[in-house]
Formats: sequence, structure tokens, C-alpha cells
Amino acid sequence: MSYSQFARAFCRAVLCAGLSICVMATSAWADTITVFAAASLKASMDDVTAAFEDKSDHKVQTSYAGSSALARQIEQGAPADVFISANVGWMDHLEAQDLLVPKSRVALLTNALVLISPVDMDADVDLSRNASLIEALGDTPLAMAFVDAVPAGIYGKAVLTSLGLWDAVSPKVAQADNVRGALALVARGEARLGIVYATDARAEPRVSVVATFPSDSHAPIVYPVAEIAPSSQGAQDFMTYLASSEAQAIFESHGFGLVH
Repeated sequence: MSYSQFARAFCRAVLCAGLSICVMATSAWADTITVFAAASLKASMDDVTAAFEDKSDHKVQTSYAGSSALARQIEQGAPADVFISANVGWMDHLEAQDLLVPKSRVALLTNALVLISPVDMDADVDLSRNASLIEALGDTPLAMAFVDAVPAGIYGKAVLTSLGLWDAVSPKVAQADNVRGALALVARGEARLGIVYATDARAEPRVSVVATFPSDSHAPIVYPVAEIAPSSQGAQDFMTYLASSEAQAIFESHGFGLVH
């Protein structure tokens, strides 16, 4: 057993021991599935977990954050049952340490990357003309998730590099802990432009989409999901539900694409 696996097992033992003080609490914990999900999934996952709970005896406790932060928490022993990442890199990181249930990993969803501005701000950007984005930005910040750790930021940096803009705009980038933080900066008018997922822009009425970045300007945006070892019946049931037509319809209603 690796150190990470031992740490996770120890954390679970401590938590379960504390909960055993109360029979009702013990029962609730036994029926609870802990899901770690990328911040960009919040609106859709709230709906998916509510629908799952209506159809099962399980309760779902979901923690949302940047995929990098969640992966590191799992690596350090946080008691997650299921992890949904916004890119394959952080799932690869956990798989390399044998922290996933073997053969449980699947590609679940896809997304697109867009440039946004506050809805009441007239921003006109032509991505075919590099100077256009720089002109629209002016002296104001460009909101992005952390460009070296958080998937949305990594994709965004790749896009700007592909377009030959990174060196010019990088000094103006305002980095947020996750993509929802970058979205909030634009929604509040603290940044004139921001780079987020299409689904995030769709969920926030205070922003509008200025442009959609070409899919060939960055790596495919794929959300993998996997059970975190050791396996549990609740996690298996939730994974099965995620693959159901009902869950997929919910994800599609929030603008996500499905992996076929």
C-alpha cells in the first residue's frame, strides 16, 4: 500500500469512528456518496445528484473546486468516492498513483472554450485578427483560471499561445482559483474580458459570449470520471446513473456534449 492510499484509508477510519458515536449519523454516512467535481460542473451536477437521490437510497455530498485542488486533496487522503475532472491530466495523475478503482475510469462529457464580457459592455473581438482582442482588452484585466494548474486556465493559455497572443496579454491576466472565479470577475465588471467554458457562460446571465475559440486551438476538453479506491456500492450505483440517458439529458440541457 502506497503512502497516499494509507493516508486515505486512515482518514476514512477516523471519520467513520467519529460518526459511529451516533447510530443515525453512522447510517447516514453509510448511505452518503462523496463526489469531488470540477467547479464548471456545479449547476449540472446539482441537478444530476438531486435526480439520483430521488431514485435511490443514497445521499450525495458534492465538493466543487478546481480539478487540480480536488486531485491534490484526494492524493493527500481526502475521502472521495467519485472524482470528475475537467481534464484528463489530473485524472492521469491519480491513476499513476493507483488511487482509482481499476477500469472504472470513463470519458463522460465535452465542453467548449469561449471569450466573455459583461452583458452591458459592448466588446467586439474578431479572433481572425490578433490585434482585435488586444484592442478590446485595453488596459483592463483578462480573467482566467490559474493558467498552470486549473484546466480552464491551461486550455485558455494554450488558445492564446496558439493565436500568438500569450506574450502580449499575459501581464494583464487576472488569475482565479477556478473557472467560476474567473466567471465572477467578469460578471461583476471587474474584468472586461474572460476565458471560460461555454457552459459557465450559459449559466451566468450577467455575461455574454464575445467569441468561441476554435476547437483545434487547444486540446480536446474532456471530463473523465472514475471511482476512487476502494470501491463502494454507492459509488458504483452513482457511476451507473451518470451513464444513464436521464443523467446525460440533464448534462446536455446545461450545454455539455457527450462522449460517444
